[in-house]
Amino acid sequence: MTPTLVIVGAGPRGTGLIERIAANAPELYAGSGLDIHLVDPHPPGAGRIWREAQSPLLWMNSHAEDVTMFTDETVVMDGPVRPGPTLHEWAAVDGRTFADRQLQGAYLNWVHEQAVAALPPDVTVHHHPCRALRVSGPREGRQQVWLEGRPRPLLADLVVLALGHLDAELDQEQRELATYAHAHDLVHLPPDFTADSDLSSLAPGEPVLVRGFGLAFVDLMVLLTEGRGGRYDGDTYLPSGREPVLHVGSRRGVPYHSKIGYDWTGERPPLPRFFGPAEVDALLARPEGFDFRRDVWPSIEKELGFAHYHRLFTVHPERTAIAWSDFEEKYAAGEAAEREALVASAVPDPADRLDLAALDRPLDGVRYASHEEFQEGLRAYVESDLSRRHDPGNSPDLAVFLGLLSVYGQLIRLGDVGAWWHGFFSYLASGPPGPRLRQLLALSRAGVVRFVGADMAVVAEDGVFRASSATVPGETVEARALVEARLPEPTVGRALDPLLRELHADGAVETPEGLLRVDRSDGRILDGAGRPHPRRFALGPYTDVRTPGAFTRPRTGGPAFRQNDATARAALTFLRDLAYRAAA
Repeated sequence: MTPTLVIVGAGPRGTGLIERIAANAPELYAGSGLDIHLVDPHPPGAGRIWREAQSPLLWMNSHAEDVTMFTDETVVMDGPVRPGPTLHEWAAVDGRTFADRQLQGAYLNWVHEQAVAALPPDVTVHHHPCRALRVSGPREGRQQVWLEGRPRPLLADLVVLALGHLDAELDQEQRELATYAHAHDLVHLPPDFTADSDLSSLAPGEPVLVRGFGLAFVDLMVLLTEGRGGRYDGDTYLPSGREPVLHVGSRRGVPYHSKIGYDWTGERPPLPRFFGPAEVDALLARPEGFDFRRDVWPSIEKELGFAHYHRLFTVHPERTAIAWSDFEEKYAAGEAAEREALVASAVPDPADRLDLAALDRPLDGVRYASHEEFQEGLRAYVESDLSRRHDPGNSPDLAVFLGLLSVYGQLIRLGDVGAWWHGFFSYLASGPPGPRLRQLLALSRAGVVRFVGADMAVVAEDGVFRASSATVPGETVEARALVEARLPEPTVGRALDPLLRELHADGAVETPEGLLRVDRSDGRILDGAGRPHPRRFALGPYTDVRTPGAFTRPRTGGPAFRQNDATARAALTFLRDLAYRAAA
């Protein structure tokens, strides 16, 4: 029988895996034949999130030149490098363009076609446009993958789950809010991929509470303004009259930081320096385990500070008080308090100092006397952020971004480090395009968007939703609609995906944060005893080795590419050995 591999999920992650199978097959798997079955109701390549059938108003939050699906020499892996074009090279668009998601979908579809075409002639790919419901079968035998609408399963020698972002059942708070909304004829939209949400119930002119100030909010903002016929004339928004009034707040109370609007020049900081493979090895070797805040974060903080000050001292020495060599020596040897004193004496302007706590919670302790005063204050904050993130004179910010990418690449080996880090990374490194924040400012001035504040609290009482924040003491906003502007948490236990639920019931284990435990070396799913399943793998944001994304910036190490390569090589080796045994 021809060996069979089933990949559940044919989006960017599944496509990246096929690309790595094609790259590694000449070395590891030649002449035995292979059937690859892709199971996904959405188009192969783009998948659900990047499908071409969505509003052209929705953009990527990365420049076209910063998006690639292809490996380069910076990816640390055992397989061969197979270079290819970035999105901007493939689409022949300006590299600084924020392409729409339809264009990215077309790019991903093309990458998928190229990956399939690069497979050996005796490898056949079949696409099943439906959902996988469950996987069964013995550890040491062929697996059965049961598909929606089919009475008989696919038989598989190996199964790889590449499911991407998942829908989830509501948590306790969301269930209570949904129940209250139903009982009082209110509108409650729970966490969801915004492009899939039905926004028709949000009425023109009516107040809408929005909890969440990240990329899901940006999509919501676009679909409820330009998507309803509004338009921009320079820095002025001209309403169509069909927009609701969005009252937005979040834990931080501010939008994610703008994407940086200039290119890197000159020497890069030599990363990793204080948080690299040796430090990760030491953490993994601790028999008692580790605590992220106590044992990991101090090294990350030192690493990001090093990236920041390396850039400041080497490119802007006129803004420093001592030589870089002296600073570097003392910085490397000092503990946190000593480094703080060193920075205070060596960097005269506080604006040139890196304060991660202030960056993370800019409204902590800040109070405004009135709602209108806060609107003006937050607009000033956003304008300042836009100015800074587009000024090469503040290029230490870009160095910190590179530091964040370096840190993320190391953290993957530690597994589940908790939700805080991923939120902090996204807030600082994966924010919206600058033009989107300029639109936010225009919408604020037009009264279409109103800011609520930090630690936004929502209660359901007296037949309405009420929102408040300590940022503006005593101020309350009432509305008959509430939108949770964020993706569902990628937890296994609450995932609506039936396949994951069945795996969980069948003994696959989750971390305290609810992520699927997998072997960090190749993605094999672990059981309660820590044993890797010989025939089941998983890749993606619902696992405890999740990466920033299935594609990445060129020349940044591509953690997802590294994982794809390891999984592809493990799968090919297993299937090759299986074919040898069958032949014998």
